[in-house]
Amino acid sequence: MDVQSIKRTFGIIGNDPQLLHAIEIAAQVANTDLTVLITGESGTGKDVFPKIIHQNSARKHGQYFAVNCGAIPEGTIDSELFGHEKGSFTGAIAERKGYFEIADKGTLFLDEVAELPLSTQARLLRVLENGEYIRVGGSKVMKTDVRVVAATNVDLPQAIQKGKFREDLYYRLNTIPIHIPALRERKGDIYLLFRKFASDFAERSRIPVITLTNEAVKVLEDYRWDGNVRQLKNVTEQISIIEQQRVITDTVLERYLPNKITNALPVLFQKEENAEGLSERDLLYKVLFEMRHDIAELRTVVNELTTRPNTGYIETHPTHYVDAVVSRVTPHEPETIEPDFMEITPTEDVTHEHLPETLSLEQHNIEMIKRALEKHNGKRKDAAKELGISERTLYRKINEFGIKK
Repeated sequence: MDVQSIKRTFGIIGNDPQLLHAIEIAAQVANTDLTVLITGESGTGKDVFPKIIHQNSARKHGQYFAVNCGAIPEGTIDSELFGHEKGSFTGAIAERKGYFEIADKGTLFLDEVAELPLSTQARLLRVLENGEYIRVGGSKVMKTDVRVVAATNVDLPQAIQKGKFREDLYYRLNTIPIHIPALRERKGDIYLLFRKFASDFAERSRIPVITLTNEAVKVLEDYRWDGNVRQLKNVTEQISIIEQQRVITDTVLERYLPNKITNALPVLFQKEENAEGLSERDLLYKVLFEMRHDIAELRTVVNELTTRPNTGYIETHPTHYVDAVVSRVTPHEPETIEPDFMEITPTEDVTHEHLPETLSLEQHNIEMIKRALEKHNGKRKDAAKELGISERTLYRKINEFGIKK
């Protein structure tokens, strides 16, 4: 089956070269039994590709099972995958077949494979290497003939470095890698997808289809779409059912784009890859949060200069120099945000200066820390990464501000 036939069969919309290449690889590898690892951000449509592989393989008449590894509790994941014997644990009132046994001669799709516990990863590696496994609570070695396709939105090499994923399992899964591009990388496909979703929803709901003005199309294509195709579909359906006017302007469209951050933002904001879901205002606070460290270092340099013989303007006017630098690097904000240092006159002793945090910025710092902790369910390491500071610094700030988990 060629690429165009696959697109029609599975309802894939788009002509982006990266997307077409991913479909080609899936079609080529389908007739083999090689393990496939599908990577890409959440919402890009990774779940379609295991179906393409299964339906174009010799196993298409066998069972196809999709398992979301992140949705199964750690205590039961082994039982779900490999089965268990009667009485092997509390509640095991009968023996149970696992997915590897049920999907024998078929295809098993392991979504969010990076969420598997390390102990389960070891069991999975054994199955992939020789097709053998043991039920939970059992002793008999069982055999299975299953084609495994895995998917993840996690950077597995980074997870390996953190000790959260087995390196040998990664190489075993990554026999054939398929990467699904993010929607913002398929800019030419965004409007095509919008029209498809709008048309389908209008037909199902028996309402006139919505269209976009040229300005709205530009806004649509410049938006980051952190939720990818899934987010685009949701936004399209929201507008279709809520708006009375069928021609959507850019102003109307922007009301449905949360935390609107487009490719037109300055480079400083475009590079904030770990700041998903933050508004421009939040990003500004984050920059200020990081800037306080640079200001502290700058003042240390000025203090050192003031101890030297008077050789120039900086030594005689240290605070003027600091304020000039700060005024050039501080971004503008509609509301007044006090800098994270005390105002000093040239007559004050800079070398013995105490630099408390201002109340305004402290409140913003606390708010940013709380948001990051809530977003990552209290995981300080992930929160620190998003804030752009070390975990040790974050721990100190939590204690300093009295932030409760």
